[in-house]
Amino acid sequence: MTEYANDVLVSAEWVENNRDAFESDDPGHRLVEVDVDTEAYEEAHAPGAVGFNWESQLQDQTTRDILRKDDFADLLGSHGISDESTVVLYGDNSNWFAAYAYWQFKYYGHDDVRLLDGGREYWVENDYPTTDEVPDFPAVEYEASGPRESIRAYREDVENAIERGVPLVDVRSPEEYSGEILAPPGLQETAQRGGHVPGAQNISWAAVTNDDGTFKDFDELAELYGEYGIDGDSTTVAYCRIGERSSVAWFALHELLGYEDAINYDGSWTEWGNLVGAPVETGSGD
Repeated sequence: MTEYANDVLVSAEWVENNRDAFESDDPGHRLVEVDVDTEAYEEAHAPGAVGFNWESQLQDQTTRDILRKDDFADLLGSHGISDESTVVLYGDNSNWFAAYAYWQFKYYGHDDVRLLDGGREYWVENDYPTTDEVPDFPAVEYEASGPRESIRAYREDVENAIERGVPLVDVRSPEEYSGEILAPPGLQETAQRGGHVPGAQNISWAAVTNDDGTFKDFDELAELYGEYGIDGDSTTVAYCRIGERSSVAWFALHELLGYEDAINYDGSWTEWGNLVGAPVETGSGD
């Protein structure tokens, strides 16, 4: 296990040691790979892992919102995941989309969900076993609870944060933050305007991870956010472009540092950058 936060973060070694449980038809343990598409999963994934497509399976395709509670329950139950399962999530890009799924699991009240530290790249690059076999677990009943609105921010919360001077963390690249570009190179532009929410500080999602994709330790994270005056004493709103990178920052703030009032604005810049009349700042903010 990792040195801290064992209830929310597990090591690749721990997953490998519990491989039999993850491959069993018993729903007590389930391993889920979450990516923006499933091509990499189809080629090779951790044994026993089911694959979720972040865009087509974890979002409502009509409203561009997270899944409704019933749809979330149906998705999980159909893949052999019960509300009592110990679920470990991992994915590409140092867990961008897995962290989003983790946040969604928590939003709908799943208590025993964890991230695989380092994600897909760590698993593959450190020669842990892979397979192209897709598991077919028996369907089970899943009862979602919540939603737990205390971990989610809406546009009104961002407006209130601006008025009250509540910490806003923009986890995108400096070029996105300044308005120079609208999306990371190669990814779809989803907003009409560039820039950032007024008062937001640019603290990259990548700042919370090591070079190998694993999360930094408690003291390093506390120091990182402390330099910006973020210490858990007030609400902190994290956002990015579509809510996935901000989920990594939310995980670091809320789950690893224990800052209970950290919330994720999953509408992020895709919503804010398209709102008519919403205040926007450009430039580096220096």
